[in-house]
This record gives sequence, structure tokens and C-alpha cells, in this order.
Amino acid sequence: MSVDRYFRISERGSTVGREIRGGFATFFTMAYILVLNPIILGSAKDKFGHSLDTGQLVTATALVACVMTVAMGLGGNLPLAIAAGLGLNAVVAFQLAPLMSWADAMGLVVLEGLVICLLVLTGLREAIMNAIPQQLKQAIGVGIGLFIAFIGFVDAGFVSRIPDAAHTTVPVQLGAVGRLTGWPVLVFCLGVLLTIALLARKVKGAILISIVTMTVVAIVVNAVADVRNWGLTTPKVPDRIVAAPDFGLIGHFSLFGGFARAGVLTAVLLVFTLILSDFFDAMGTIVGISAEAGLLDEKGQVPGIGRVLFIDGAAAAVGGLGSASSNTAYIESAAGVGEGARTGLANLVTGGLFGLALFLSPLLTIVPLQAAAPALIAVGFLMMTHVKHIDWDRYEIAVPAFLTIAAMPFTYSITDGIGAGFLSYVVVKTVLGKAKEVNWLLWGVSALFLVYFAIDPVEQVLGVK
Repeated sequence: MSVDRYFRISERGSTVGREIRGGFATFFTMAYILVLNPIILGSAKDKFGHSLDTGQLVTATALVACVMTVAMGLGGNLPLAIAAGLGLNAVVAFQLAPLMSWADAMGLVVLEGLVICLLVLTGLREAIMNAIPQQLKQAIGVGIGLFIAFIGFVDAGFVSRIPDAAHTTVPVQLGAVGRLTGWPVLVFCLGVLLTIALLARKVKGAILISIVTMTVVAIVVNAVADVRNWGLTTPKVPDRIVAAPDFGLIGHFSLFGGFARAGVLTAVLLVFTLILSDFFDAMGTIVGISAEAGLLDEKGQVPGIGRVLFIDGAAAAVGGLGSASSNTAYIESAAGVGEGARTGLANLVTGGLFGLALFLSPLLTIVPLQAAAPALIAVGFLMMTHVKHIDWDRYEIAVPAFLTIAAMPFTYSITDGIGAGFLSYVVVKTVLGKAKEVNWLLWGVSALFLVYFAIDPVEQVLGVK
């Protein structure tokens, strides 16, 4: 069987060249996870004061991302890369670890993934996705577009959080001090202009060309200018190219140890939090990326969704097995889609680069966020164009769509945006006397989101806190 037939490349209107470019673009927009995940997990200590080794965390992060991204490409045939989930790793580091050992915490992550896989096998996860109204799915895609654009602005330093000490009600500002300063932000701004210029001219490989070009510019700027801080990645020619991986954390987990350490009720609530966040974060990403790639069928469903959802659930479990935290689908995959990727072949490229990162991490992590972030701005624009498909004259869909779109960037969470959309959809339908039109699954999911949003008082009532 040929590569074209297996991945249905021609059928989906793509080419091998586009898939390769898309795979590279996706990797470079998410390669920061090789630096950021070890920082988040490595900065925390477990109940016994133990910290995880940074070198081992880099290996674990790259290995799991490599294996599961390739698995999604071969099994799901979607250009949907997988790596350690941001937000989920913070939950593991700062909520789970302080209550138990690292092995216990990773065991709960494994359980979370196994439960999600079980939900897929029972058909429940797919049924929930199919129960979402088409226009609400489109709103999820638009919300993700705004969210990843916001991520791009923040990662590049174009937008920054105002410290609480400022005693202001404004949460973010332009640049670090209310105005743009420094060479890194200039590199980002030039990158945005270059990217949109290339897209407007319909240049093949626009996003990848922009990333590579601005990385070279950043390396030159770093060499000739006095740059104090580039953030996570400093763009400079590495002293060495090869680095030996350390697999010491692989398989270091205890499946049920967390229940003994933290108590059954606390452990159950922690697993519930992980499941709900991972479940809907990935669901929103899968729908949004598939919609942007034009892969949804006439009913708004993702092709081969059962396999895709199972692989995503398995990624969570494998992340725990590898001590890399829960792994999930990445919204940065939109960069590859923007480059033309439409099949799982792009994932083989992205996964292969994560595999190379096991040995060539000094070389593959020289791309600064300021060079990669313009791709997120461009893709945010492309995903935003789907807003035209939403009927803004019907409040029963317009209000939930608006809250879905607005809540994602404003809460910095796909899950929170979906929850706001689901809850408002049920409420508006009910007050309009159309409660019977709401699928029973959406009622159940909305009830879970009600618990999710009210988790603090729920924990107090149950005596967990």
C-alpha cells in the first residue's frame, strides 16, 4: 500500500510536501514544551521533599511526545500532535505532588488516562462529541483561534501580565512596562508582519519560512545586540549538538499509591479534575483542528473519531507511565494545518523531530518563542474566519457561542470555554421553553461542569479542605 493511499493524502487535497512542511511547522511551534514541561515539573517537590531530575524530564517529555504523536498519525490519520498538556502538568506539580510521592501522582495520571479510554470504548466520549450542536462546535474552533493568538502574544512578550503589586484592575498590558521594549519583541513583530505578508501572497510554506527566517534573525540579533532575556529559549548556535538521553523516570509510577497517601475521596476528586480538564480540552482541540483542516463531515463529525479519542486517552496514561505528566492533543497543531497538513503523515514528521530531540535537543531547541509565536497569530486569524458560520440572530446559539469564544482566551483554558458554552446553552434553551431539544448527554455534561466550576465549595462541603 502506498503512502498516499494509506494516509489519503490526495483524497484530502494535500501533498507529501505540504505534510512535511506542516510537520516541521507544528514541531517548531510546540518545541517549547521540551523546555517548559521540565521547568514546571522540576520546580515542584512532592510530599517527601523530592524533586524530579531536569535531564530525565526532558527525555520523558520528548519520548512520550514522539511515541504518541506518531501513534496519532498512524492510527488516527489526523495532523494532531501530542505532548505534555500545559495546565495539566501544573495540576500534577502543584496539587497532586504536595499530597503524595511523584510516583503516586503519576499513578493518578495513568488512572485518568485509563478511565478516558474506558469512556471511549463505551462510546460515551464519541456520543458527547456528536451531541454538540454544529454551530457550537464552530464556536469552539473560533475560541481556540483567539486562545492560541493570545498565547502567541503572551509567549512573545507583546502582552504581559501586570503584577498584583501594581494594584490595578487591568490584568494585562502592552509589553513588559506598558510599552514595547527590547529586541525580542521586535523580532516577534517583524515575524508577524512577514507571516501575514507571505500568507497574503499565498506563498507555499509561509508559516515555516517565517519561523526559520526569524530564528536566523534572532540568532544574529542575539550575537550583536545586548539582549538580557529571550525567555525559555535563547537563540544561539549551540556549543554541542548531541545530548545523551536519560530514561531514569520511565515506568516510575504507583497506580493506587495516591489513594493511600491522600485519602480515597481526595484522590477521586483529583482524578475527576484531571479527567474533566483533559476530556474537554482535547475534545475542543480535535474539533477545532479538524474543522480548520476541512475534515469534518456534513454532520460536523471528525473522521475516525473513535480511534482518535482512544489514542488521545492512551496518551494521558502513557504520559503518567513516562513521568511526563498527562499528554494530550496540542492546539499548536493548527500551525501545521495552516501550512497545508491534512493527514497523519505530518505527525510522523513532528514525532520524528521529537525523537531526534532525544539526542539533538541542543540543536532543535534554538527556536525562540518570538520566532515561533507569529505562526500562532496567523493561525488564530485563519480559525477566526469560521465565526461567519454562526447564526448571531438566534440567542439560543449566539449566547453560548459568544461565551465559548470569549471564555477561552479570558480564562486561558479551552475546558473553561467549553463549560461556559455548554451551561449557557442548556440554560437559554430551557428559559425559551426548548429544554426537550437539548440532548440528554449535554444535560449530564453540564451538570458535571457545574460541579467543576463549583469545585471549591464542593470540596469544603465534603470536608476535603
